[in-house]
Amino acid sequence: MNITQVFIEPVDILALRSNKLFGAPGSFGESVVPPWPSVAAGALRSALLVQRSYDFGAFGRGEIEDEELGTPMAPGTFAITHFQLAHRRAGTVEPLFAAPADLSMTQDEQGKLEVRRIAPQKGLSDLKTSAATPALAVLAAPQRSKPISGCLLTAAGWRDYLSGQNVKAQDVVRSDALWRTESRIGIALDASQGTTKEGALFTSQGAAFVKDAGFLAGVTGAKLPQAMTLRFGGDGHAATATQVEADMPVVDYEALAQARRCRLILATPGIFPGGWLPTGATGTGSDLRFSLHGIEGRLVCATVPRAETISGFDVAARQPKPAQRVAPTGSVYWLEDLQGSAADFRNLAARGLWSEPVENAARRAEGFNRVAFGLY
Repeated sequence: MNITQVFIEPVDILALRSNKLFGAPGSFGESVVPPWPSVAAGALRSALLVQRSYDFGAFGRGEIEDEELGTPMAPGTFAITHFQLAHRRAGTVEPLFAAPADLSMTQDEQGKLEVRRIAPQKGLSDLKTSAATPALAVLAAPQRSKPISGCLLTAAGWRDYLSGQNVKAQDVVRSDALWRTESRIGIALDASQGTTKEGALFTSQGAAFVKDAGFLAGVTGAKLPQAMTLRFGGDGHAATATQVEADMPVVDYEALAQARRCRLILATPGIFPGGWLPTGATGTGSDLRFSLHGIEGRLVCATVPRAETISGFDVAARQPKPAQRVAPTGSVYWLEDLQGSAADFRNLAARGLWSEPVENAARRAEGFNRVAFGLY
């Protein structure tokens, strides 16, 4: 699978809105950083439509079918393979990875960062809990401490994490080193008269990125120009997209197949029929099974943060997309007694957690349900 990587750099502040409505007097429009991969998919697809001189109205009505972009109702070969924060260091773009849910980041009394791993523990049947898996995800720590949010792993840290090694503090980047939020005051408009509404002030939150910080997106199934300008996020703010070659660490698939157990990590939000359970999981309690695209095994443990809600706006249909609850990026599932070859793991990583036929072709093209595998 040929993947084209593009580094997306904001030209100005970005309005990366969440799924919550705003615009009413006194409301607050919150930003989500990083945004959902659908934001990158929409921006890149729109830029390609402009480059190919398609009529937006005709394309929106399904009157134009492009082999790569398909139609709004039936996507073509274009698909987002990965999307995350990134920064440029020494002329090279480095991807940054959201800290997975099985890592705990804390600070000691001297302010030194400590990274600890959460691991599945079996044999705790005497402990009465509402856990839905045979094993419990347990953090072994000498004392209680409050976790630090907004942590990202560098490429080196991600490589160590996937290989089952300890992540070094030097390979952790704080989000406030990449961007900060800024509040902007807006006023609602009366669409029928083209005037402002009296007393309808609201506040929206923007994301201001530092120099050389942005996003890295992977695209397959489409030929992209070397560079282009994007309309990225809300309010039509600009960003540049430039083709780059970035190092994306992956696990040793041969070692993974021999180990017969692994961690499955969500690289993008997961839209699953079973809620928090990934596509391919069946059964309940001590008999949770996983079977998808040649990989079979038992799901023994999981650590999944609180569900998020995604939506978006369907430009072609001129209406909001349905709101859906998703398992957040960084959710971790432990699989054991695995059956599958290295090629099967590569295939599943390339296809994502989607059945065949796919449950939602549009969301797959937008980059949801992407996964990574790690040793443990």
